[in-house]
Amino acid sequence: METATIAFDQFRPLAEDACQARILDARAKLGAQAVILGHHYQRADVYRHADLTGDSLKLSKLAAQTDARYIVFCGVHFMAEVADILSKPGQASILPDLGAGCSMADMANLSKVERAWREIARVLDPDEHVTPVTYINSAADLKAFCGEHGGIVCTSSNAREILQWSFARREKVLFFPDQHLGRWTGYLLDIPPAEMPVWDPDEELGGLTPQQVKMAKVLLWKGHCSVHQMFQPQQILRWRAENPGGMVISHPECRFDVCKLSDYVGSTDYIIRTVAASAPGTRWLVGTELNLVNRLAEQYKSQGKMVQFMAGTVCMCSTMARIDPQHLAWALENLVAGRVVNRISVQAPEAALARIALDRMLAVS
Repeated sequence: METATIAFDQFRPLAEDACQARILDARAKLGAQAVILGHHYQRADVYRHADLTGDSLKLSKLAAQTDARYIVFCGVHFMAEVADILSKPGQASILPDLGAGCSMADMANLSKVERAWREIARVLDPDEHVTPVTYINSAADLKAFCGEHGGIVCTSSNAREILQWSFARREKVLFFPDQHLGRWTGYLLDIPPAEMPVWDPDEELGGLTPQQVKMAKVLLWKGHCSVHQMFQPQQILRWRAENPGGMVISHPECRFDVCKLSDYVGSTDYIIRTVAASAPGTRWLVGTELNLVNRLAEQYKSQGKMVQFMAGTVCMCSTMARIDPQHLAWALENLVAGRVVNRISVQAPEAALARIALDRMLAVS
């Protein structure tokens, strides 16, 4: 039987050492009942407690495979939704702080995507000619939209394969919410810029002419990641002048001109593997979230590798950082007491459609 929820207020003032001790104690009491998933961008004082870590694709697969009763997701809201959609009956997906969202995901919502679909229908039949592709950084209802309309989900790890899958079915793609990942992926497939116009959801017909819609191969939603948007070409040029022979690696959520100037472009997992495989003494400029860069810098310092953050100012995923040790301790201690807090539940009809799109992605990947 569930007991009364333990209030968060008593956790708010906890000192770091005391908080870490309570997390470890609760974790030990829960044992195999709970699994903590941690995204690579998570802050260090929370990341240290993750049982399983990875980027969005890996965590999606892990969420589907775990047998734990409680999936405690140290990430953001859409990740916990994916865990709930892919989890087994009787499992609960938990987000320690409900304020941990994603500004990129918020740039596309169901009403705007449905309106775009209707407006495209004035030019051509989208269900015949357009595959909707949503980046995993999106709400469950957008994944359900893709499931319903023959579409699919992608991550930064598999976007190229997903677009190839999509083009094998229909000649066009509506890609949302991140224009930069869509543009870079289209570039890798030799799609010219003129065939990848930006769809502005706040403009009639996305701000495009009917002819532009007809000519488009990929319609890029006007959205972006606030972290990766901060990186600029001049930061790379300045660093190269000071570090001849150094290497630049960027996430494909970065602007196109940043990706073009980089030696390597890939997902968080790709960045980690590439830096790990490099020779001792290699110097790296990295265009992705600060917590990950700092972790790599510390991990490979003993090998003489220099791993440097691309931006000159602090630039981290502030919404993911809302999951702090205090919220993690609060969520875990409530589980010990028999109370599930901050459960993320996707309604069954929506979850079923979203799962179709996610299963398509996992099959392609």
